[in-house]
Amino acid sequence: MRRTPVLRHDAIDALAGARVFVKAESLQETGSFKIRGATNRLLQIPAAQRAAGVVAFSSGNHAQGVARAARLLGMPALIVMPADAPAVKADGVRADGGEIVFYDPDTENREEIAARIAAERGAILVPSYDDFDIIAGQGSSGLEFAAQMAEAGETMDTLLCGAGGGGLISGVALALEGVSPQTRIWTVEPEGYDDWARSLASGRIEANAPGRRSVCDAILTPKPGVLTFTIGKRLLSGGLVVSDEEAKNAMRVAFRYLKTVVEPGGCVALAAALRGLPESMRGGTVGLLVTGGNVDADFYADVLTTA
Repeated sequence: MRRTPVLRHDAIDALAGARVFVKAESLQETGSFKIRGATNRLLQIPAAQRAAGVVAFSSGNHAQGVARAARLLGMPALIVMPADAPAVKADGVRADGGEIVFYDPDTENREEIAARIAAERGAILVPSYDDFDIIAGQGSSGLEFAAQMAEAGETMDTLLCGAGGGGLISGVALALEGVSPQTRIWTVEPEGYDDWARSLASGRIEANAPGRRSVCDAILTPKPGVLTFTIGKRLLSGGLVVSDEEAKNAMRVAFRYLKTVVEPGGCVALAAALRGLPESMRGGTVGLLVTGGNVDADFYADVLTTA
């Protein structure tokens, strides 16, 4: 895995009204942070059980992380992916030797399909977020971010991070609790998928209504995980919400000022900073996790050329 860089630009600071530091996990192997958790989880599988392989379900970034980790460890991998998953993500799985089973997200249940295939094969089911080893692996990005800030003589007042099931943000929260306890951590989600914001406000797990759509495919999960919300309820400060158009604007800003390709679901934290931070964050030092850069070329080109 790579030690991904921390990027910044005065123009982004001016737009956000804060000093913004962006950790570019979009430049990680496989194009997202997911390789961290997948590798840690697969390393825990005893050698005697690896021949049967692993099964995972994902819209793409976890899929690619599992496929890459499995290839490096000499294990077969099958991924259950939605039929409308971005082609670049499916291609990434195949490039690492992963097998794909597509499903209809409107009529089929990916968890049930994956569990059935795993049982038939005697394979290990690798969840995308609600797993201690996955959470711990994702949290390594938080430890790395805090260390990089310390090397620069900086500390984060606030950290913003996109949230789907919550494996990344709960792992980062645990990491920062130990090394940067003053940092307030906030989730960011797309409109219609604000389950974390609502769950943190109510103190219980809230689900998203079915049938919603968003371009932020990487973080479209039904609700927070049981393990991840248990951690988040204790350590997270609240949740912010952005629109699809704000996510697209963040993609353009990342291209213009950071010279970095990001996907819609991967840049919602940047989108939240650009739309206008809450007053309590303005003027402070804000860390952002840009979590993925796996975006189809045609869609990306359309975003960049359409204001």
